[in-house]
Amino acid sequence: MSTHDRLTDALYGLGWSTVRKLPEPVAVRLGRTIADLAWKQRGKGVQRLESNYARVVPGASPERLAELSRAGMRSYLRYWMESFRLPAWSPERIRAGVDVKDLHYLQEGMAAGKGVILALPHLANWDLAGAWATTKLGIPFTTVAERLKPETLYDRFVAYREGLGMEVLPHSGGTAFGTLARRLRDGGLVCLVADRDLSASGVEVDFFGDTARMPAGPALLAQQTGALLLPVTLRYDDSPVMRGLVHPPVEVPATGTRAEKTSVMTQALADAFAAGIADRPEDWHMLQRLWLADLDPAKGSM
Repeated sequence: MSTHDRLTDALYGLGWSTVRKLPEPVAVRLGRTIADLAWKQRGKGVQRLESNYARVVPGASPERLAELSRAGMRSYLRYWMESFRLPAWSPERIRAGVDVKDLHYLQEGMAAGKGVILALPHLANWDLAGAWATTKLGIPFTTVAERLKPETLYDRFVAYREGLGMEVLPHSGGTAFGTLARRLRDGGLVCLVADRDLSASGVEVDFFGDTARMPAGPALLAQQTGALLLPVTLRYDDSPVMRGLVHPPVEVPATGTRAEKTSVMTQALADAFAAGIADRPEDWHMLQRLWLADLDPAKGSM
């Protein structure tokens, strides 16, 4: 393991061991302080965040984009402070920490017994939403995690999410899709963060007026298993409670090839994601390149 990887792993380990013990008001203040320091340094992540917000809020002035990126970094650090502390939260705190509208789509889908796929963008805190689903609703679910470097950091994330009641599959390796399909055929719940393609072979969608790629997995799983596909968007406000919205189901088109159906369904997901992001841009934690026009053609990756 390189020195950089050892340092990264140690810092995350410190966060999980130390931040979780802090009183909540102290953790909130610490997160905001770190966010403001990072924002003032204007590193690559902050610059990319601002560039992405410029597409979400076209015509925004440099001053407005700076305000958004500062708020975005504060939102991003709120996510991290919550995530470090989540394993120490009581079930009561988790249940009280999320408020979801139109939950009936999920409940009716689970009652139908054909499985449900929840597809989310990188908005607010998807880990908290997952912990709420297992704690408040009593619904276990399966998800997929990107393999992080170093491997020990990936192991920390898997252990953390499994501790919150999730079954976590590695994104790489080629076996995740089959396992997800089996869980859905058994009437289970699958949750996927789906606004950024990690395979470079995703579906092209129109996203805020330009072309981006999003993963085909949610649409393909729905077609193959008959499971209900539901977009979900999250947002923070000034309270300690995270808000969520379950959007209407994305239907499988009646006609067309599998690729055509997948394209239509993934575009529908992108449209739902865009609505949630436009409502609260600063809660979209996209510090990477997303649109094809922003990618490095020499590398062909984000």
